Amino acid sequence: MSFLRTYAYLDGDPVIQAEKVLLRPALGADYAQWAQLRSSSRAFLEPWEPTWPRNDLTRSSYRQRIRRYNKDMRDDYAYAFFVFSRHSGSLVGGLTISNVRRGVAQTCSLGYWVGQPYANQGYMSAAVSAAVAFAFENLRLHRIEAACLPVNEASRKLLLRCGFSQEGYARKYLKINGRWQDHLLFALLDTDPPE
Repeated sequence: MSFLRTYAYLDGDPVIQAEKVLLRPALGADYAQWAQLRSSSRAFLEPWEPTWPRNDLTRSSYRQRIRRYNKDMRDDYAYAFFVFSRHSGSLVGGLTISNVRRGVAQTCSLGYWVGQPYANQGYMSAAVSAAVAFAFENLRLHRIEAACLPVNEASRKLLLRCGFSQEGYARKYLKINGRWQDHLLFALLDTDPPE
């Protein structure tokens, strides 16, 4: 799925290194770079995301976000990563493995975002492939689910390129940009042949 992939741990948290990207949990020191990338990419991101709270880019909101990320990881509920370019070290986006379900399901949901300057450059494909391998190999999950708006052709192609299969159509599935919107549903199994 991803070549030259390694896993390490930073203060007990997973760090994923792949050929083109490094995925690691958010740190307090990442705030300025994160806020700048999100702010400069706002018009590019808003059509695909839930409505941004008014205080979304403030330092206090960012600290709360990191606390929630850390708690979710400790509880084995979600694993949020910032995605960095291995070449430049720049923050290029983010990726979350969330809604981890154990027991008979052994599944999770995958979500991601990429800053406008880094779109269509292969960063998110590399990040998704690395996260998929982490979910199957390290978290020992069986199924990864993802969804995108029917008009989000870039995301649809990315998921298919990373080995996901389109499984269906969910009406009014998620509230995106202030409106309940239909989504295409995708999934990938640990038994699917690697892409």
